[in-house]
Amino acid sequence: MRVLIATAVGAEREAILAGLPHADHVTVAAVGVGPAAAAAGTSRLLTLAEAGGSPYDAVVCLGIGGGYADRVEVGGVVLATRSVAADLGAESAEGYLALDALGFGTTVIEPHAQLLAALRTALPAAVPGAVLTVSTVTGTAARAAALRSRYPDAAAEGMEGYGVGCAAALAGVGYAELRTIANPVGPRDRGAWRIHDALAGLTALAGALAQATVRP
Repeated sequence: MRVLIATAVGAEREAILAGLPHADHVTVAAVGVGPAAAAAGTSRLLTLAEAGGSPYDAVVCLGIGGGYADRVEVGGVVLATRSVAADLGAESAEGYLALDALGFGTTVIEPHAQLLAALRTALPAAVPGAVLTVSTVTGTAARAAALRSRYPDAAAEGMEGYGVGCAAALAGVGYAELRTIANPVGPRDRGAWRIHDALAGLTALAGALAQATVRP
């Protein structure tokens, strides 16, 4: 299958390419930071590929992110069982109301079942769980606790998954999300971030991902 790997920034793209074997079926592109930029950038690439007669079969959102410490260690890998737009909704006197509760759509993008199964087999050490897509990175213990209470299956957070997933759904192609963990979700402490290690994690898993997306 032809696979588009969508990252947020160039550093993630370069880390993946450093570990990617020669694989004509895989393209790696930086599509932008945040759900809106990621959705727009991914949609453009999917549209251009389809117009050129070589459409993609799947999109994998791949990058570094924060992890919930009771689910995954810094340096670990999270494989999304769903990508959730965790702050897309409305505040109310009764609490947070997700877009689903407002009747305006869904905040959840489900991964393609066959692709998810292949990635689980290729990456047995990856922690399965929801990956929360946020527009503002969590920086306090209170917000981390509130998100975890709202989404008990959350294992990590990032800023692009839901956007990339929406573009994939619109194009009718399979979708999955993977995150290597650079920091725990919670109080903002730049000194504790291990971005270099998380980028090295992207390099380490690139080959397995390429192999997992070879059509049987």
